Amino acid sequence: MELNDSKHIRNIGIFAHVDAGKTTTTEQILYHSGRIRSLGSVDAGTAQTDFLEVERSRGISVRAAATRFSWQGATINLVDTPGHVDFLSEVERSLRVMDGAVLIISAVEGVQAQTEVIWHALRERSIPTLIYVNKMDRIGADPLGTLQQIRRLLSPQAAPVQAPFGVEDSFGGAVSLLGEEAGDSEETKAYLQLLEETVAERESLLLLHYLDCGALPKEELKQMLLSLTREGELFPVLFGASNRGIGIEPLMQAMVTLLPPPSTVTDGPVSGVVFRIERDPAMGRIAYVRLYSGVIRNRDSVRNESQQIEEKVTQIRKIDGQKAEDVGLLAAGDIAAVCGWNQARIGDIIGCAKYVPGETRLAVPLLTVQVRWNNEAEYPAVVAALHELADEDPLLDLQWLQEQRELHLKVMGPIQIEVLTHVLHNRYGLKAEFGEPSVIYKETPAQTGEGFIAYTMPKPCWAILRFHIEPGERGSGITFRSIVRPERLLERYQNEVARSVPEALQQGLFGWEVTDLKVTLVEGEHHVWHTHPLDFAVAAPMGIMDGLSRIGVKLLEPMLSFRLSVPEETGGKLMNELILMRGEFDSPVVRQERMEIEGMLPVATSLAFPARFGSLTKGRGVLSTFFAGYRECPPDVKAERVRRGVNPLDQSRYILSVRKALAGT
Repeated sequence: MELNDSKHIRNIGIFAHVDAGKTTTTEQILYHSGRIRSLGSVDAGTAQTDFLEVERSRGISVRAAATRFSWQGATINLVDTPGHVDFLSEVERSLRVMDGAVLIISAVEGVQAQTEVIWHALRERSIPTLIYVNKMDRIGADPLGTLQQIRRLLSPQAAPVQAPFGVEDSFGGAVSLLGEEAGDSEETKAYLQLLEETVAERESLLLLHYLDCGALPKEELKQMLLSLTREGELFPVLFGASNRGIGIEPLMQAMVTLLPPPSTVTDGPVSGVVFRIERDPAMGRIAYVRLYSGVIRNRDSVRNESQQIEEKVTQIRKIDGQKAEDVGLLAAGDIAAVCGWNQARIGDIIGCAKYVPGETRLAVPLLTVQVRWNNEAEYPAVVAALHELADEDPLLDLQWLQEQRELHLKVMGPIQIEVLTHVLHNRYGLKAEFGEPSVIYKETPAQTGEGFIAYTMPKPCWAILRFHIEPGERGSGITFRSIVRPERLLERYQNEVARSVPEALQQGLFGWEVTDLKVTLVEGEHHVWHTHPLDFAVAAPMGIMDGLSRIGVKLLEPMLSFRLSVPEETGGKLMNELILMRGEFDSPVVRQERMEIEGMLPVATSLAFPARFGSLTKGRGVLSTFFAGYRECPPDVKAERVRRGVNPLDQSRYILSVRKALAGT
């Protein structure tokens, strides 16, 4: 392939709620494209893209897996992402490097919680998306009902490009609505009408033609379908049964023809992003890179902009599940695994940042767990192993309290804890246990006020700072600015303060991260002889904590928005449960002997609710939950966590600690 031949490349992610059939669909695609000779099975643990031992034993995907196949002259980089909410961070990282997406929805379960989360993220990034309705052969499959639900809950611009024939045991595939063989059955006509109406609504001249003639010319319909899909303004819906291989080739055809090639800058500077890290027994750390501009070759020294370092490429590999080949070159628009970058981390910008899209934040770990080890001699190995795993998933945010000999991780949920236990045992031969998960709270200023610090003793040092601190809007994070004139406080010292403030706010009065506030540096002073730049890195946390101790803080707790549907007779019992959990909800809506309730729940009170929900509804309820941000806790809720290091409020001890003069430091 020529360097500038990116029009023959597709970078496509496969997304879905857990158990909708992503990995089975990927397996069938690899088989039909000739990439693998025999089909693997998720249930038997032989799927090509489930290569971790825990994935094979559990039958779920926990890591995004990159594979590659060719179809009708195009090369497709396909990323099979996990569907379980506990591994949303893998989905988040994959979204950043995709040019197109296939969203798989079960024809039986329909649109589920994770489906909606992923859909909103795809729309936020305007990623062209195909919707594939799978499991058409299962009992309870309802193609028209699923299509209506997709149009109601996801987008009215979702339109069928196929009409299925048969359903459940009699499902025999789907016929294209764009070909002459579509037929004229009443059901096919209904699907075609939906497609034509959706396309016609996007263009006034077409709409007039449709209203006059009652139909659209096939060629114009095809042309509009292609351009609207690639622009992310229309979402073609296809039907299939992946476990039987039905509907796979039409889906592959749609991936090649309807989803766009990458937009690239071939003659620009190197610009790319690391979206995944793996470890290879022979090659060490492997960085998966999506390149947007330029070319990287074996033995090139490439700048890591995020870390301000240069590292040499030892090998560039194209990865197919567990197989890899050294290709020696990565060109703009493509994805490959780069060996030799031992310092690379997930999210690092390679070369320049100019052409790299921003991040989408989906995964917010709401729980923290403490790691315990059985054998004291294994303590250093457990620390090293968790550091390595946190490199692969930065959201684990390993906190190592050396003084207390404690390790804490942030996690998304219980399945992730189970997987971490598995990985520690299988990869590192370590037996570790995890404590009960506890909720991650945050803090925010209770009112407006000031913090002050005059760090002038013991000499040599001199840093005087005054901060104005005020509450910000919920969800606004941290805003910092300085109104101090450079002649009072040199710009390089002000930069040191700006860098130190977010670090100082990692732990507030109760040990939680402080957020949703505005910090303004209103006064600053340095000394010509006595000041060292690091004095301001020492002084800033003391000034910030002084301010927080004066004005006080409020606790914030994570909230979930929920939607549930239960048989009408169990609705009263469910509402009592929701009230006991401090839930808030709108008036229930009754539809066809089922009660639907929407509202908000604190994470802290509802940790065990999903497990109890099944028994409360005798398995007939449907529950969807989404992270809905942080909200102020009621006054009676108290939560404190152990502080890492010395509290800057204890100024004498804190200064000795950062100067390494405290006993034991």
